[in-house]
Amino acid sequence: MIRFENVGLRYGMGPEILRDISLHIPERSFQFLSGPSGAGKTTLLRLLFMSLKPTRGLITIFGKDRSRISRTELPHLRRRIGVVFQDFRLLDHMTTYENVALPLRVRGREEASYRTDVTELLKWVGLGERMHVL
Repeated sequence: MIRFENVGLRYGMGPEILRDISLHIPERSFQFLSGPSGAGKTTLLRLLFMSLKPTRGLITIFGKDRSRISRTELPHLRRRIGVVFQDFRLLDHMTTYENVALPLRVRGREEASYRTDVTELLKWVGLGERMHVL
């Protein structure tokens, strides 16, 4: 579960970019964020993904106060949050298969341990025929 309570953010001494944001995201839920360019969507996602700290307010992530989460805890908590950006943020020099498998490679897993899972996932979402396409 993720909760924002009266969260605000400003960069340096500049104006407040986000003001009085309060929201609740239940665990295992899917949420969509949309709005016009410059509305603060990316900034809000960066707060949610813990790559920024708010300048005021309270963010609670899986029962933990964001201001008390250590640097060593961050990767473990981030693994529990999935974000898909509008442009998918795929690496264009990698195939569809390689893009999907990248988080597993980064975690140090051998390809043999995930090859079948990634292949089945791509087939399940209708991309089996495109898994080797850039």
